Amino acid sequence: MIKVRTWVDSKEFCIETGRIAKQANGSVLVSQGDTVVLVTAVTSGEVREGIDFLPLVVDYQEMFYAAGRIPGGYFRREIGRPSEKEILTSRFIDRPLRPRFPEGYRYDTQIIATVLSVDPENDPDVLAITGASAALHCSDIPFDGPIAGVRIGRVNGEYVLNPTKSQLMESDLNIIVAGTKDAIVMVEGGIAVLPEDEVLDAIMAAHKGLQPLLDLQEELREKAGKPKMQVPDIPRDDELIGRVRELALKDLEKAIRIPTKMARSEAKKEIKARVIEDLSVAYPGREKEIAGYLKELEKELMRGLIVNEKKRIDGRKFDEVRPIWCKVGELPRTHGSAIFTRGETQVMAVATLGSTQDEQRIESPGGEFFKHFMVHYNFPPYCVGEVRPLRGPARRDIGHGALAEKALSAIVPPPEDFLYTIRIVSEVLESNGSSSMATVCGGTLAMMDAGIPIRDMVAGVAMGLIKEGDEVIILTDIIGDEDHLGDMDFKVAGTEEGVTALQMDIKISEIDKDILKKALLQAKEARLHILAKMKEVIDKPRAKLSEYAPKVTTLNINPDKIRDLIGPGGKNIKAIISECDVKIDVDDNGLVKIFSPNKEAADKAIERIQELTKEAQVGEVYLGKVKRITDFGAFVEILPGTDGLVHISELDNKRVNNVRDILKEGDEVMVKVIEIDQMGRIKLSRKALL
Repeated sequence: MIKVRTWVDSKEFCIETGRIAKQANGSVLVSQGDTVVLVTAVTSGEVREGIDFLPLVVDYQEMFYAAGRIPGGYFRREIGRPSEKEILTSRFIDRPLRPRFPEGYRYDTQIIATVLSVDPENDPDVLAITGASAALHCSDIPFDGPIAGVRIGRVNGEYVLNPTKSQLMESDLNIIVAGTKDAIVMVEGGIAVLPEDEVLDAIMAAHKGLQPLLDLQEELREKAGKPKMQVPDIPRDDELIGRVRELALKDLEKAIRIPTKMARSEAKKEIKARVIEDLSVAYPGREKEIAGYLKELEKELMRGLIVNEKKRIDGRKFDEVRPIWCKVGELPRTHGSAIFTRGETQVMAVATLGSTQDEQRIESPGGEFFKHFMVHYNFPPYCVGEVRPLRGPARRDIGHGALAEKALSAIVPPPEDFLYTIRIVSEVLESNGSSSMATVCGGTLAMMDAGIPIRDMVAGVAMGLIKEGDEVIILTDIIGDEDHLGDMDFKVAGTEEGVTALQMDIKISEIDKDILKKALLQAKEARLHILAKMKEVIDKPRAKLSEYAPKVTTLNINPDKIRDLIGPGGKNIKAIISECDVKIDVDDNGLVKIFSPNKEAADKAIERIQELTKEAQVGEVYLGKVKRITDFGAFVEILPGTDGLVHISELDNKRVNNVRDILKEGDEVMVKVIEIDQMGRIKLSRKALL
């Protein structure tokens, strides 16, 4: 067993190997505080034939026993689809690792990160990035590592690496950064509207802070590393490559200059079909190989067009945004809606307001919590002209929705100021690059159309990169082909004042600070242009909510009266909800929120609630019902659940020897409250009204 340790911002960080999960190609235990994550890396050791991609699967799973909890649900175990956090964490483990496998590596490979123990303060997600790299680095799987990942926050102006959950509550940024010794390979995070230079400083501080984790992995490999397996080179047929170039070069050069996606795609399909047909006799059964060489040629020509001729596929300048068209109020019965179109990418965003009961309940090993703001992203097949079954959101869809949610969260009013639950749904109607950033733009417009008092407008744009030797070209608002054939996809969202979210993926091994800085500044110029276009349609939230949105009314009751409002088994509150057609939420402090379709329903519900929770007042007169008779007086219920005592001396002006001579149980009687003592006991008088 080998265990190495270092310190990250005064917190001990440990990696251990050689004691458990020894049949995996690589396995490590990563720990910080009482949080422990097991990460394993396994390869099939055999080439999967007939593919031209890396068959890598990354799964992150949080076990409830890690926090001493038992899952809810009938089966009481972690089953079914992974949670949103597990999917998002799996994605940001995968993204920095994928470019670092050798070209031609076609072995099925699986990385599993399992949270075994979790304390309330140290989040296991970012530990899994370094753990995955460590498992690969000390295994026999070929991997150009190590990399390491850290989360960076900023509290009172000071950067904090791998901040605790309580520190994150006070932080104005939450960014995950993965990097190598010399460069950054992945960035993702949400920010509370900060200028580009401060965001860049935070990223570079995180890169500096992850260096000890890289040294730690090198130490681990030196002590426990296995010899790396040899990956056979992919055989290349120079003669066939030459024939493909000969048959396709001229037509493909023309095809990549076609500005519209569908026409360009159709032209490339025709070229591919013709070339395969022409070569089928001389090279039978090698269709996939020919298609691969065609893809390589297309990539070469597209990059050459940009680098040598300084032209983009659709004719734009490097820093030019595609034409923008948008509209609000598209759907008549929704609470808020907008269409945002940028080039051949189009989304319809819909904002829906709900009650507190519509919040998303999330169960995790760390406990149960609720979300009052949600963004859901749908990517149906028709948006790219394809046919496939609808199977619910894929990992990509969940990731894109989460990124848009981060971008918009910074400008959504807090729940204490805006009592509604907010859901944004983005339906991608057409896609040719950057549909997640179009979702940010559409979501902003939809919320404004709904009358949600957002703090500012947010827009987003995707930046690309072509790097050939020393030449670096940053592309603004990339289309699909520039994403697929380029070196970077850097999504940046924000307001006029600063950045609210960003996500960077790269296909080359690494990028440096200068590239990041240039991309951020170029993205700002594009963002300001997009915001100006959006403001031409709507420049501030509507003054009133939609007439179809639920109306919210609040009132305060004595917390001691909550049980009277709820009733036995919820009987009272359920009756009000049913009879008044409302939704009611009651917090522990006695704040009652009523969500109703109209004012009449709200007024009816308020009246019923006040009847149930009304408190006795000294001097008030009530028609009460005798509940119990004793030798010294009668207990009379003057309000639902509220009794008072009419002492025998307060029954009549003349002397009363027997209470039952005046009252019987079940009688109705007019009484006056004459005193409420410090213990809340109510003294009543019948005599005062005679």
